[in-house]
Amino acid sequence: MKLFQIVLVVLMFLVNLVIACPSWAERPPDLISNADYFEVGQKVTWLYKPRADSADVQRIPAEIVKLGSKQVQIKVYRPNKEVINRWVNRNRLESLDKLKKSVP
Repeated sequence: MKLFQIVLVVLMFLVNLVIACPSWAERPPDLISNADYFEVGQKVTWLYKPRADSADVQRIPAEIVKLGSKQVQIKVYRPNKEVINRWVNRNRLESLDKLKKSVP
């Protein structure tokens, strides 16, 4: 009787492996192609709004310096070669790769 229970448990385990196997075969999402994925040193475009109620959005080239849980610190170059660091929301950044792919 004990042998029957062991064989039954092993059989159930093998059936679960066979059923779960196709889900293991799926490739995990590629993080780099994900629009929300950023890394330090990556060139991005900052979608800057001078005022919160303004409809005008300026596209400012920037480089990522630090990553936070909700915000990203970017480095922006001014025309006089001065460097400014700003903390911005992730949804205000666009990857330059994304822009290059969309331009024909």
